[in-house]
Amino acid sequence: MARIEVQSEITGTVWKVEVSVGAAVEAEAALLIVESMKMEIPIPAPAAGTVLELRVGEGDPVEEGQVVAVIEG
Repeated sequence: MARIEVQSEITGTVWKVEVSVGAAVEAEAALLIVESMKMEIPIPAPAAGTVLELRVGEGDPVEEGQVVAVIEG
């Protein structure tokens, strides 16, 4: 099984975390929502799998390209 690092596509603030470590997720399911310029942008799972790590929490700042989660799929 492959470990997949999920990166933020934008710079902003984590508005909401939608999953927890150990959760099974489907491809394209929202892992977390980042607020940027008053817009809420979901960060989707690139593949189905299990969430191994969440590297950010609600209220944390994120940069474009920052790894925010790790999935094993």
